[in-house]
Amino acid sequence: MKIGIIGFGRLGSLAAKHLAQDSNLSVYDIRGLQKEIESVGAHALALEEVASSDVVMPIVPISEMKKTLTAMAPFIKPGTLVIDTCSVKEAPVEWMKEILPAHCEILGTHPMFGPDSAKLTLYGSKIVLCPVRIAEEKLKNIDNYLQTHGLHTITCTPEEHDRQIAHSLILTHFVGRGLVEFGAKDLEIDTKGYRRLMKILETVVNDSWQLFEDMNHYNRYAKEMRKDFIKSLSTIDQKVQS
Repeated sequence: MKIGIIGFGRLGSLAAKHLAQDSNLSVYDIRGLQKEIESVGAHALALEEVASSDVVMPIVPISEMKKTLTAMAPFIKPGTLVIDTCSVKEAPVEWMKEILPAHCEILGTHPMFGPDSAKLTLYGSKIVLCPVRIAEEKLKNIDNYLQTHGLHTITCTPEEHDRQIAHSLILTHFVGRGLVEFGAKDLEIDTKGYRRLMKILETVVNDSWQLFEDMNHYNRYAKEMRKDFIKSLSTIDQKVQS
């Protein structure tokens, strides 16, 4: 099976590293990166060649997704499966339905791990599947493939994904960015609880500000989550002062 990845960033390179072991993998990145792509066992090809694969995975920032889908759409063959990996699901799924040709299949996914957390192994990590337009047997085969690689699959709607992710991933990044802004740092006199808190900071510092901004901008539940969380902190602060 020919699989094509568009985008060789942090997540794209992680996906390529694993998929190259099980498929004929080609990768396109606007920056070129031929040596880096070939180093993981993939072929560095032009966009039109990658987009004509049996499975095409645009792994780009959320804010670049519409432009990427528009660029690849003319080269998508009938029966091709397009799989996105955005950390927001409602908007990208709608874009894929609007922009991609009707003759292709669509599966929304969100790997609940990244280059840092999955540096050593994927085993035990989660991945969310949001079926959009895909044959049941093909979806079952993908589910089985992921599980044989140690991943726990969760199937849900894009809406339910975005609702929950606002209160898990986006909240975590919001707290982490708050710790960065606050100037939190390792201290000699600390506790295990504080060290666990610092782990949250470590979780977000390697991810780009663009990712954080995109998650909040394109998830319609994020603004309310931030508002509620800040209100909760203010309530606690008022109780301490009373």
